Amino acid sequence: MKRIILAVIFGVASLSSINTKAQVNVSINIGSQPQWGPAGYNHVDYYYLPDVDAYYNVPARQYVYLNNGAWVWRNSLPSQYRGFDLYNSYKVVMNTPKPYLSHQTHIREYSRYKGYKGKQANIRDSKTTRYVSTRNNPGRGKTTVRTKTVRNTSVKTNNGRNERGGRGR
Repeated sequence: MKRIILAVIFGVASLSSINTKAQVNVSINIGSQPQWGPAGYNHVDYYYLPDVDAYYNVPARQYVYLNNGAWVWRNSLPSQYRGFDLYNSYKVVMNTPKPYLSHQTHIREYSRYKGYKGKQANIRDSKTTRYVSTRNNPGRGKTTVRTKTVRNTSVKTNNGRNERGGRGR
């Protein structure tokens, strides 16, 4: 009986000394955002464009809008918006899957931005170095994924905080 108890104690002690590892994936799609997109975002899935009542899917580089009651994906806006100036229109960043399925909510929340005349800083005019690849290669950016292996269960994020909310080292 003593041998079994000693074996269990030895097994538990050896397991507790093993370092745990965690992987953190950070998806950054700065290079694939259009130059007319608002500055300040590391990752964007969709923009909602209240002026034209449409969405822009950043990874697919396509506009999503209603056409005869059905959602369609196109490389350009409908013909009535061909001359529309995306640089001087208001854009709402949406990082949710299929935001167009909540379209009525977005109309209610963002219709006040139709014809918005305030300046929203865009990537093209940003002085931030993070957008250099977008400005130099319009339309040719790539999504990058950074993987970081960290010891223990306290995972550092870019803002210097760990998962538990405390300051990182």
